[in-house]
Amino acid sequence: MQDQDFEVVKYTDAYRAQILEVWEKSVLATHKFLKPSDFIEIKELVKSIDFNALEVFCLVRDSKVGGFLGVAEQKIEMLFLSPDYIDKGYGKKFMEFAINELKTIKVDVNEENTQAVKFYKKFGFSTYERTNKDDQGKDYPILRMELRKE
Repeated sequence: MQDQDFEVVKYTDAYRAQILEVWEKSVLATHKFLKPSDFIEIKELVKSIDFNALEVFCLVRDSKVGGFLGVAEQKIEMLFLSPDYIDKGYGKKFMEFAINELKTIKVDVNEENTQAVKFYKKFGFSTYERTNKDDQGKDYPILRMELRKE
């Protein structure tokens, strides 16, 4: 998938360091609700992820990763954009790719990440469940969302 100045390409280990950097920049810019100690703990968890175990795609321009998307079993497990790429239409392109090409129908979102909640709602996702804690048992409520069937 291409759009003028970027391309969505399948993840390879050559992109690993860059996507970890994108994750960190993105989370620091968008997850202001995280306690610093929790950020450090989550960062270590993310560093241990085998990105080859998911369907992961990278947003690449001039060999530089500006974002990445990970899907497993029709669920978006991760979608992160470098802050420089936010609000420029790249998230929309990723979502169109995820929905149309990867057939994703679900996503979990931190309730306190209101920008992301609004983003997914714009694409037709609605909340079907709310948890009081995240998957690591921390006090960060999660909204489980799914694509509304028309």
